[in-house]
Amino acid sequence: MTTEFNEIYLSAVIGRPVINGKGDKLGILSDLVMVPGELFPEVSHIVIKSRKGNKSLPWSEVALFTHVMISASGIKPHGLFVYEPREGEILVKRDLLDKQIVDVDGAKVVRVNDIKLGNFNQKLCIFSVDIGFRGLLRRLGYERFGEKFARSIGKNIPNTEISWEYVQPLEANSSKLALNIARDQMNELHPADLADIIENIPIQSIRTVLDSIDAETTGDTIYELEADMRNVVISQLNDEQVSDILEEMEPDEAADVLSDLPEEKAQELLHMMDQEDAEDIQELLEHEEDSAGGLMTPEYLRLSSDISVGRALERVKESANDVETIYYGYVVDDEERLEGVVSLKTLLMNPPDTHITDVMEENVKFVHIDAEPEDMLEMLAKYDLIAVPVLDEDDRMAGIVTVDDVLAHYLPHIVKNKRR
Repeated sequence: MTTEFNEIYLSAVIGRPVINGKGDKLGILSDLVMVPGELFPEVSHIVIKSRKGNKSLPWSEVALFTHVMISASGIKPHGLFVYEPREGEILVKRDLLDKQIVDVDGAKVVRVNDIKLGNFNQKLCIFSVDIGFRGLLRRLGYERFGEKFARSIGKNIPNTEISWEYVQPLEANSSKLALNIARDQMNELHPADLADIIENIPIQSIRTVLDSIDAETTGDTIYELEADMRNVVISQLNDEQVSDILEEMEPDEAADVLSDLPEEKAQELLHMMDQEDAEDIQELLEHEEDSAGGLMTPEYLRLSSDISVGRALERVKESANDVETIYYGYVVDDEERLEGVVSLKTLLMNPPDTHITDVMEENVKFVHIDAEPEDMLEMLAKYDLIAVPVLDEDDRMAGIVTVDDVLAHYLPHIVKNKRR
């Protein structure tokens, strides 16, 4: 039998009477059992509260579904059985209403005030969630009164709904209803936005967010968190997962994360990592946190003095995935001694067959590995640099310090540590 229904809000049907084909009351609608659907989450069963306890009726046996009445097909519905909750089952009222979700389009955590249901291929599906004041008024039965009052003062109550495509539930169970577009967009959110989200959700929901993003995004997000929250997030993961995430991070950022952990724990994680990555991070950990050695990254664009501009640009492409900052190329000899620097703009503006030594700047500004933040800030500001090279005790190239790393030292409450 064809089920008749239109778009309708959950608040309008919960508690409505459910009757059979003869008109006898079976009970009232208590909840809806949800399963992942072809395009939207869809109802598989309705839960009916009766005098003899809760009953379950398959959606295929629902003939009418309105805000006034819900009816089953036939006088004795064949699928009407005693409802027994199953582990992992998702109920729309119990598991979604009043729960926090991530609006991946708006990059924020919001609360579900109501849920819009609709017809898709003769299935009752979740179309959107209402996160606004109107949804709250509707549930309380005051939507019309609210509209009337708003008009009397020259205002409107806006519709604040989010299409289910952009909803990421935060409950571990109900997150199975998230659509692919929401999962994909979680990885596209800026790490600072993800950090804000993590700091505004219950601890037990953090793992759901982490399971929705890849290791590289997780690493960038962890770096954006305050030290205490970093440790909370790391505690939600096993050591193998943490070591994989650290390998995806820039060495200086990974060193910052490890420096906040107990020494024994940090060393355990380092031993689990790729040896080359671990050595780079270990070297950074040996320097004072606020020194040039502690703030620098050992990864930079290395160039030799015997190449052309064309070959240098090829090196830019080859190194792009491994180098954090690629505004400058640093010309070094076989012993890692700094001979010159060339900007990416200079490389792009010169013919490919131009020799690199003809366009590089030989009077390179640098700081030593024990330089303090004030020294680095002065160098970057005075010479309008995006990054400054760092030399070790033997005047060999050790790495570079970028302007954002120095700013993060001076403005932690704006850059990454202050979350509201």
